[in-house]
Amino acid sequence: MSKSLEDFKKLVNTEDYFQFFDLEYDQKVVHVNRLHILQKFSEFINEIDKNNSELNEEERLGKYREALESAYQVFIESTPQQEKLFKVFHQKPKNVVKLTEIDSD
Repeated sequence: MSKSLEDFKKLVNTEDYFQFFDLEYDQKVVHVNRLHILQKFSEFINEIDKNNSELNEEERLGKYREALESAYQVFIESTPQQEKLFKVFHQKPKNVVKLTEIDSD
């Protein structure tokens, strides 16, 4: 079965992307990091689309496949907290005083 960008655009779940691209994955890793993997994958896709307008459909899907592999690999080697993909990881906690902020005058 030939895969198309139209088919790609219909995918919803993280597992669907892995199955679409025939990539192996650890369900435990995907379960814990699914949103982070999809966010990183989305960032990679945006870069591909921005910098590779000349790609045909097959080449584009090949790049997307590599991007999904890379996004998955990021969370094998790192954590969501280290990657800080979402706004919540950039926010400073409110109503918290760190010990380093306390003077002993």
